[in-house]
Amino acid sequence: MHLLRDHTPCPETLRGSVAALGNFDGVHLGHQTVIRAAVAQARTEGRPSAVVTFEPHPRRLFQPDALPFRLTPFRLKAERIAALGVDILFVMHFTRVFSQIPGQQFVTNILLKQCGITHCVIGHDFIFGHQRSGNAELLNNMAKEHGFRVTQLNAVEKDGQPCSSSRIRQFLQDGKPEDAATLLGQPHTITGRVISGDARARTLGYPTANLKLKHQLIPAYGAYVASAYIGTDPTPHPAAVNIGIRPTFNLTIPLLEAHLLNHHEDFYGQRLHVSLHRFLRPEQKFPSLEALRTQIEDDCARVKAYFTPQHTTETAS
Repeated sequence: MHLLRDHTPCPETLRGSVAALGNFDGVHLGHQTVIRAAVAQARTEGRPSAVVTFEPHPRRLFQPDALPFRLTPFRLKAERIAALGVDILFVMHFTRVFSQIPGQQFVTNILLKQCGITHCVIGHDFIFGHQRSGNAELLNNMAKEHGFRVTQLNAVEKDGQPCSSSRIRQFLQDGKPEDAATLLGQPHTITGRVISGDARARTLGYPTANLKLKHQLIPAYGAYVASAYIGTDPTPHPAAVNIGIRPTFNLTIPLLEAHLLNHHEDFYGQRLHVSLHRFLRPEQKFPSLEALRTQIEDDCARVKAYFTPQHTTETAS
């Protein structure tokens, strides 16, 4: 996949694309439907397929003091878009100046001149441009004038409700990663580089790989069944994960701690992907280290049971 940032000129060989437009945070089932439609149409027309997206997320600009909310940091979002067969990823730098571009100017200067698209595919609620001045009606009116095509898709629904990033965020904050996964099409994943910890977990006999929780949404505090992926290795490692502030030690900064059941080496500095499968229990303050150790042992036993063939068979049935 070709990555073209901001005002990078689009090579002539990549112009004329069929492009999906949107922020695509989470790359959930609704997003996937829009992107796959663009890819399929591009193949039908013999053109490149593209995604036009924005970084950082507009909410980061307009609500800089809000709690972390992103489902997928850019690297992960790009990986998931590439996996859908997209040829070009246009990334527009979302600044205060960019946010003030009127809808019509966004179409003429960005979509047509800069990206060179010939057909755009949008979701049911796509809005763009200064003061949300751009929508499907504007795109269709300008398409007639400038000779490009527009396809707008209906909402993808689950349980009678639109599949949306906001619903996924709520599920995660409610400790429901399985419900979030039904909308994402895969488990929610937290990613980052492993940082040095205070080795408290190691002294308890359960060493952990630790991730800071900076710009990604923080799920409900507590223990989880998870799979951990080290670097670019696609091998999943069963993991007992704790997300929270570790009140037993009177700490206050949220952290993700992953104990890989069958992998005990240090991962400092390596990139770790942690996929959440099941919420086990809320975070709590333990009266003693021994009580904490006993609870971690129980958590690990439940993680191990989750990944046994018996559990897999029961889940499939």
